[in-house]
Amino acid sequence: MIQANAYSGNKEKDYQLLNKQLKALIEDETDAIAILSNASALLNQFLNDVNWVGFYLWKDEEDELILGPFQGLPACVHIAFGKGVCGTAVKERSTQVVPDVHHFPGHIACDSASRSEIVVPITVDGFIYGVLDIDSPITDRFDEIDQKYLEEFTAILEQFLS
Repeated sequence: MIQANAYSGNKEKDYQLLNKQLKALIEDETDAIAILSNASALLNQFLNDVNWVGFYLWKDEEDELILGPFQGLPACVHIAFGKGVCGTAVKERSTQVVPDVHHFPGHIACDSASRSEIVVPITVDGFIYGVLDIDSPITDRFDEIDQKYLEEFTAILEQFLS
């Protein structure tokens, strides 16, 4: 049974607990949509000051990301390679931490309330699988600790998505 947890307030310890919860939640699952759906719900429950948490999945044949499982308001469905924060994360194959999206050239505004964003690429067997995208309605929401543990979070997912 899954229940909402009260976290300690120590950001690193809470992220460590989150990543353990993710492993337990998906350890016996093989369906990618189920894994990503529960992962987005878990993150949405865990993170404070966010307004969108979800995944975009890479489609080689279209050379774009397409909307996957998420929590939040309806979102952009298609994101081209290299466009916006998500497309840039795919192009550069690196995490993008954006303190203020209004200062990111080519930012795609799916939710006008979003002010900061973190996007972590997901790779499986050396190929882009998609991205984890998290938006916040406040500036400077994401820091090095968020980046470190969200990259660990996606590394856990990569093991189950291969």
